[in-house]
Amino acid sequence: MSRKSSPEKIIPEKIIPEKITREKIPPENSSTRSSAEQQSSLNWLAISVFSISAVLTLFAVPYYALTHGFDAWQIAAMVIGVIFCEISITAGYHRLWSHRAYEAHWLVRLFFAIGGTYAVQNTILHWSSDHRIHHNHVDNNDRDPYSAGRGFWYSHMGWMIREYNLNPYKNYENCKDLKKDPIVMFQHKHYLPLVLGLNFGTSILLGLWHGDLIGMMLLAGVARLFISHHLTFFINSLAHIWGSQPYSDKNSSRDNPVIALLTFGEGYHNYHHSFQRDYRNAIRWWQYDPTKWLIRSLSLFGLAKNLYRTPLEYIETERAQMLLKNTSRKLSKRFHSEALSQRLHEEYEMLIANINAFARARKQWMEARRNSMIESCDLDALKLKAEAMKQNFLQQKKNWLNLNASIALA
Repeated sequence: MSRKSSPEKIIPEKIIPEKITREKIPPENSSTRSSAEQQSSLNWLAISVFSISAVLTLFAVPYYALTHGFDAWQIAAMVIGVIFCEISITAGYHRLWSHRAYEAHWLVRLFFAIGGTYAVQNTILHWSSDHRIHHNHVDNNDRDPYSAGRGFWYSHMGWMIREYNLNPYKNYENCKDLKKDPIVMFQHKHYLPLVLGLNFGTSILLGLWHGDLIGMMLLAGVARLFISHHLTFFINSLAHIWGSQPYSDKNSSRDNPVIALLTFGEGYHNYHHSFQRDYRNAIRWWQYDPTKWLIRSLSLFGLAKNLYRTPLEYIETERAQMLLKNTSRKLSKRFHSEALSQRLHEEYEMLIANINAFARARKQWMEARRNSMIESCDLDALKLKAEAMKQNFLQQKKNWLNLNASIALA
């Protein structure tokens, strides 16, 4: 992997490969949701895994803790196992393979493939196919595999309890890019023996080394699996019903720092659904997103490249539109608010104008940087212009936020 390439790239959303984000879904039959549920058979394998892991974690683990106890090595094995599983899902299954938010060295891909297999959340190919459909048809109860519109239980794990068959891509046609990855295909073809070998083999080896086989299998095996499962499931359920919507209310996704803390940064879900290809879920320095920090660190060591960042003007435009919508809704409930509403829209128009001016100036400067024929003095002038436009935009943004705050307090 070349170290000369810039680790981060600002690329317009419109150039995202069509096959990844906008692929058309084949027509489906006209059966209703209720009839589909009646015809859907129970997935006994999923039911068995979820039930056994839940019963053992909630009852056997506390009983064993009281009667035999767990030591620091066993607890560490469980915690490290949960981290390994979760980071492999968030940085690997989700941001790398499902959204192609960055490119990774084969060693990194292998690491995440092993961790994802250890997490027992199906293959990379199947997981990514379902997830791409979820983004294309979010909250559509007939097409979204884990639509939050069907309730907390369904989006959390109910969608896996029955064979709903909401994924029309039987051959994973919406993941043709992933089929070119030999690590993805090896895992997909040998998933069952890999899952059994990693989950039973790791726990048994750790138990034999430690001296308490049953305790290690309970904590590092079963409890680790139960915890990592439900932390991931929270992203599909809680992150669609609990939190704020600073970027869009076109779907049920929410931003929630508590969920972010539990899910290695995935809780800033409203941002993610608004800008799904961004390698970041949290964009503020103080927001908790260890998955973003890991990906960025990998890029510094040459193990990841082409990190996609949503251009600032796209983000600020979405935030401004959402804030305008919310504040206008509040003003509509007040008497004699026409003058204030007019001022609100004027400030909004000024903000959008400043955002666009900054975007144009920065684009001119970035294009000039790629043109070796441009004189350095001209390049400096374009850079200064872009910085001046950014300061104008930031000042107008401050005015805009202050106005909205004063209206909220009035």
